[in-house]
Amino acid sequence: MSTQIDINKIPKRILNSLLLSVSAGVVPRIGAPYIAIGRQDEISALLSDLEQVNDGCGTMRFIIGRYGSGKSFLMQLIRGYALEQNFITADADLSPERRLYGTSGSGVATYRELIKNMASKSSPDGAALSKIIAKWIDMLRAELIDEGVSPDAADFADKLNQKALEKLRGVEDMVGGFDFSRVISRYYLAHINGDDETKTACLRWLRGEYSTKTEARATMGFTTSEIIDDENWYDFIKLWAVLVRFMGYRGLIVFIDECVNLYKITHRVSRENNYEKILSMFNDTLQGRAEGLGLILGGTPQFMDDTRRGLFSYEALRSRLCDSRYSTEGYRNLIGPVIRLKRLSDDELFALMSRITKLYAVNYGIEPRITEEEMVKFLNLALSRAGADSMITPREMLRDYMTVLNILMQNEKVTFEQIISRDGVISEAETVEEDVKEEAPSKVYSAQDIEF
Repeated sequence: MSTQIDINKIPKRILNSLLLSVSAGVVPRIGAPYIAIGRQDEISALLSDLEQVNDGCGTMRFIIGRYGSGKSFLMQLIRGYALEQNFITADADLSPERRLYGTSGSGVATYRELIKNMASKSSPDGAALSKIIAKWIDMLRAELIDEGVSPDAADFADKLNQKALEKLRGVEDMVGGFDFSRVISRYYLAHINGDDETKTACLRWLRGEYSTKTEARATMGFTTSEIIDDENWYDFIKLWAVLVRFMGYRGLIVFIDECVNLYKITHRVSRENNYEKILSMFNDTLQGRAEGLGLILGGTPQFMDDTRRGLFSYEALRSRLCDSRYSTEGYRNLIGPVIRLKRLSDDELFALMSRITKLYAVNYGIEPRITEEEMVKFLNLALSRAGADSMITPREMLRDYMTVLNILMQNEKVTFEQIISRDGVISEAETVEEDVKEEAPSKVYSAQDIEF
């Protein structure tokens, strides 16, 4: 059952961006809840993970699905929910230049992307690092004032600094914690004293932008025993998870998408080093060594299942992530670490088309020239293609449907029938449909059959 929303109250900026993203086959970064159809069980499972993170646990999930099946969309949807519930989020897409483990900066590049996209409820678009720390400083000031210390007192700054140091002691015993707390403390003092140069230098360290300790010392004015690099960046993600909870947030949720890029690494040792990093993350979160940290990784079935180059080629991961001998095709298990996305049902695909049509009408201020019967015909045509019964994805269907809506809006004399019959699309589909019926007869839907 889809969430009831008032589409007339959606901000124009969000609505326009949402439709442009869908039309281009790109996952919308904002506005995802407005077209969230289906996936209720998966959403409930991931929301339960948020509650575990709030309780101080660590969690890790793998969302596995074909290109266009909705895994990235689901991750953005959960990201939005997490922000609304006062979590800090950070997200990044892996690429040849960004990996979980690598040399020459490819590992720390992922950390930099995560920190760049760090977001809070008040800064949902990212770049929230400095705002998060500033909010924490304001919170400490308020606590001190509530304790009866006047902000005009001569020792107010000293007491404020002492309170900050007490909070930061909670991370000093962790790997990298001493340097991390020291840089945070220096940033804090620079903020109080209006020292913008030191603030900028400390932010660069926290973002992992220094390549050597000598460079860091020259700009910050003090020495740290280490900098954030390819080897240790994940340790600092765990530190952030602890620190944001000190700052009053519920935890840190990290989204890492396009993990198929790890599968594409041709060098076996390099690929296995990345899988070793995933194993370390998995063990940390499930063994209680990553307090307040939720990890959600998205990838394709190839990335997970391939026994030659995928995660299952790494025995330690295969034994942890493979389905149990009691798992069969007819049963669902959303408590385990792997969530495999099934294709949306026909009813859900139609409901998605209907939602898009209504959003399209509000955004462009017109009534799209397409009837409910024509929408059903479009869906039947899409489902009649060879293999569509199991392989059709929301991305490809919506891109085609948005194209039809755009053509109808911009060409007043063109009809729906003319659009879908161009280049022999209908005749080709009818030919394919005969072959499909011989293998597995499928139901042809009418408007009265659809429930949403």
